[in-house]
Amino acid sequence: MKKDKLKLEIERAWINEKGKWSKNPFIKDKICHVIDLLEKGSIRVSECLNEKWIVHEWIKQAIVMFFSIKKMNVIEFGSLEFYDKIPVKNKFKEKGIRVVPPAIARYGSYISPGVVLMPSYVNIGSYIGMDTMVDTWATVGSCAQIGNRVHISGGVGIGGVLEPIQSYPVIVEDDVFIGSRCILVEGVLIEKGAVLGANVVLTSSTKIFDTTKDKTVEMKGFIPKYSVVIPGSYPKKFPSGVIYYVPCALIIGKRKDSTNKKVSLNEALRTHKIVV
Repeated sequence: MKKDKLKLEIERAWINEKGKWSKNPFIKDKICHVIDLLEKGSIRVSECLNEKWIVHEWIKQAIVMFFSIKKMNVIEFGSLEFYDKIPVKNKFKEKGIRVVPPAIARYGSYISPGVVLMPSYVNIGSYIGMDTMVDTWATVGSCAQIGNRVHISGGVGIGGVLEPIQSYPVIVEDDVFIGSRCILVEGVLIEKGAVLGANVVLTSSTKIFDTTKDKTVEMKGFIPKYSVVIPGSYPKKFPSGVIYYVPCALIIGKRKDSTNKKVSLNEALRTHKIVV
């Protein structure tokens, strides 16, 4: 079925068949087809078109409907037992993906060839680009979009945004380095080549200060290309009259747009004394 027709069927079911999806074999088939396409990487929840990221709401709708039509099942792997609605990915050897036990990726996520999954978790609807490293105890939330050659360090939490349907997921573009224990949630965008030091926390409301200008620039929701970022704090006066220090992120430099990404990364880390 062509994507435009499939999109129309999903949108129609979302509005007209709400709560009755599991009782309609035709709709169930269309929902499962969308998840199969996500699994194969044929479609994505979000993609960059003409240098602007867009969200395909109908795909997120299909994921929500998929949860409602699936039944709980026992999933066994040797002596390990799980009880869930959604199966896990398999056949990693054929897909060219290195998976270190006990890494888990849910069916309906797409993982590109060359990816390394250390013991970690990847949720449904997410997309991981080629040659990306997902290090130990990192999580990639539902619908999160991760680019090529991204390094997700140990303990990083990349949140998923499945609902509200119209909301952007967390998006990490190509060649980004995310330091240990960073938290990225609420649809933040990390643009190409950025370097995030350890413990940077970004939400949609987190203040981001670019300190590299003559005058500090404040922004929210995204990190510009090739930025080098560390965690910081700023004073805020509360109604009680007490001033507390609130977390923020500080852009302290720029990573060079070099063809040798590894060399430019190491240089950025040394130059700005970044803890990763």
